[in-house]
Amino acid sequence: MISYLDAGESHGKCLCAIIDGIPSGLNISEAFINNLLALRQSGYGRGGRQRIEKDKIEILSGVRFGQTTGNPLTLKISNNDYKNWEDIMAPFATYTNQKQVTKPRPGHVDLVGYLKYDRNDMRDCLERSSARQTAIRVAVGAICELCLKEAGVEFYNFVSAIGDAKANIDYNDLEAIRNSLNNELFCPDLSALGLMKKNIDEALKNNDSLGGVAEILVTGVVAGIGSYRWDKKLDARLALAVMSVQAIKAISIGEGIENAFKYSSEVQDEIYYDSDLKEYKRYTNRLGGIEGGISNGENITLKAFMKPIPTTRKGLRSVDVETKQECLSLYERSDVCAVSAASIVVRAACAYEILNAYLEKFGGDTIREFKNRIRNYKEYLKDK
Repeated sequence: MISYLDAGESHGKCLCAIIDGIPSGLNISEAFINNLLALRQSGYGRGGRQRIEKDKIEILSGVRFGQTTGNPLTLKISNNDYKNWEDIMAPFATYTNQKQVTKPRPGHVDLVGYLKYDRNDMRDCLERSSARQTAIRVAVGAICELCLKEAGVEFYNFVSAIGDAKANIDYNDLEAIRNSLNNELFCPDLSALGLMKKNIDEALKNNDSLGGVAEILVTGVVAGIGSYRWDKKLDARLALAVMSVQAIKAISIGEGIENAFKYSSEVQDEIYYDSDLKEYKRYTNRLGGIEGGISNGENITLKAFMKPIPTTRKGLRSVDVETKQECLSLYERSDVCAVSAASIVVRAACAYEILNAYLEKFGGDTIREFKNRIRNYKEYLKDK
């Protein structure tokens, strides 16, 4: 099992995380991590903050000669914007009400965090809940991915909807899905890309924001990961991970939402035996590669539904907590649309949960042990 703790504020000095439980001997690629960090910062509709920050990972412990040692890994990403906020964000800065937040944004943590933690400035809450935190989460997920690559597991992320513009996705065309990371919205359907960009332009024109659907596809997961125990179900764990990503308000495993409106005969994935591969296979994958909380060997697919970002330039009706008078909500520099970035974060969240489920089943203090146990398990499955 692995665990991690992350810390840091949006305009603080840095973001950091400590990961415990990564097997020793894993080759760490800074280029792989930094590429995912760069992808998180890209995407049509992103805000000005992305021109300030150039996220790069710094590994402070747990890696020697490019390999994990079995000790906890300490990760750091510096915030370039800190120099502009140091006078009010440094831990022992002199108290000031400069940039104090008293006008909460509907749909954000501002008001509920203010009530829960009894702070006189909502900035203490919104700085931590900011999507800036997802940078370090992507770095953690990237290391989990590197470990799962050794087990033959690969991750793909893409965007299938922005507002009312929806893409047609061929889930069997992995090359098109992989190559979608080269376009501005990570959308495999190039015919839908223009409509998505038009929707974002319209939202910007109206001083508004826009959400959409980010999807994850995972290949190579062996059958038997997870459990039918309620607290160990793989789909439940993925749901928790995905729903913990900022602005995600719903998740669908496979065609989960669509399946609710169909007959059973139109939903279940019928089974056959491939005598050449010596594997049980499904004719379809409507359930997204998970049955009864356990992976079935098919690709794992899920959709994350992202609401529009709560920060809008035109503001929304709110109340100033100091005066109790009606007002418009605060505008903090923000994105118009961040669904493409969210797809990278959701990918990282899923990588962490799937690696944990793998380590739960196979264990191993070293990457060699880990891989050998998976190899033996795959041979065992062929005898079933």
